[in-house]
Amino acid sequence: MKPEKGISVSEDDLAYWLALLLTPGIGTRRFQALLSHMGSPREIFNTSTQQLIDTKAIPKNIVPRLSTPNWPLVEKQLHWQQQPGHHIITCTDLAYPALLKDIIDPPPLLFIQGNTEILSRQQIAIVGSRNPSHDGSENTFAFARDLTRHGYAITSGLALGVDTAAHNGALASNGTTIAVMGTGPDHRYPNSNRILAEKILQNGALVTEFPLGTPPLAENFPRRNRIISGMSLGVLVTEAALRSGSLITARSALEQGREVFAIPGSIHNPLARGCHSLLRDGAKLVENTQDIIEELGALSSIMPTLEQPLTLPLFSKPLDPNEQKVLSRLGFDPSSIDTLVARTELTAEELSAILLVLELHNYVKTTPGGHYVRNGMNTGN
Repeated sequence: MKPEKGISVSEDDLAYWLALLLTPGIGTRRFQALLSHMGSPREIFNTSTQQLIDTKAIPKNIVPRLSTPNWPLVEKQLHWQQQPGHHIITCTDLAYPALLKDIIDPPPLLFIQGNTEILSRQQIAIVGSRNPSHDGSENTFAFARDLTRHGYAITSGLALGVDTAAHNGALASNGTTIAVMGTGPDHRYPNSNRILAEKILQNGALVTEFPLGTPPLAENFPRRNRIISGMSLGVLVTEAALRSGSLITARSALEQGREVFAIPGSIHNPLARGCHSLLRDGAKLVENTQDIIEELGALSSIMPTLEQPLTLPLFSKPLDPNEQKVLSRLGFDPSSIDTLVARTELTAEELSAILLVLELHNYVKTTPGGHYVRNGMNTGN
């Protein structure tokens, strides 16, 4: 049973959502798996250990942890929410971003500072290098400023470099900008952007999936990138090296069916190579904001009523949860069965059956040597 959409939870119910989020070993996908079986976090905590084991939604060794929720830590989260401008919303809430809800692994809860209504605005993500060139910073600032003048909110990650220029460009035109953080809502990272964060709150929002007390851990920043792209109609990469974290955001955008845009640069500039790589892989080349606005015109017009993912599979069938799980763990580089077993925690036999179905429906293809790779023409639903 899936949780109902468009339902705000009471504070009592929110406590159970937070308790589940704070349970060690319960990540986004396990949270979703439990919700799918049980319907609500309250029901999960009211279910016997054996019944939870029988669902096979989470590993057996994690089930006992659900019998000892960290209620003091839950109380800290609830106390934070009681402060002005602080919000904790679940994926069932009306304020939860519609586009984000439709990605494969939407965060079950969001911690928000600012106006939650801003999350329903049409957004364009701008990402790139933490150490951009002078031209890269100027281009980012100008694109963000001009896009906000056309009514778009600018979403980025509050990092140094391109992110900072994107937020500042939006603020320069009194536009709306949203910062998706890789920390808990009580942290500002980097510390040098604390003042920028306060400026964003005047006409925007700070958003994170991580609970109060989460420090700036390196592994959390790539995870937040799927939120940056997931809330947006498209992602613009203004300047990035080949190994830039912004390319993770671009890959997330492609997997989510979003448009990816890139600004070309000099062949002698190493910070242009990431953009050039994206362009070779099919990103839209842009020279001005009109290029983006024209490309997004049709998507923008349907966004307020969007209930389905933006991906339009060419030969696909709807995927069940296990098929979605395998597809989400499979990249565009060849992966062996053993690698996928480690990533998915499924057996080799289960994987083989699922991969056969995915291949028949053109989601994946095999490569020489018996490895599997995602079919770039079909990214799933």
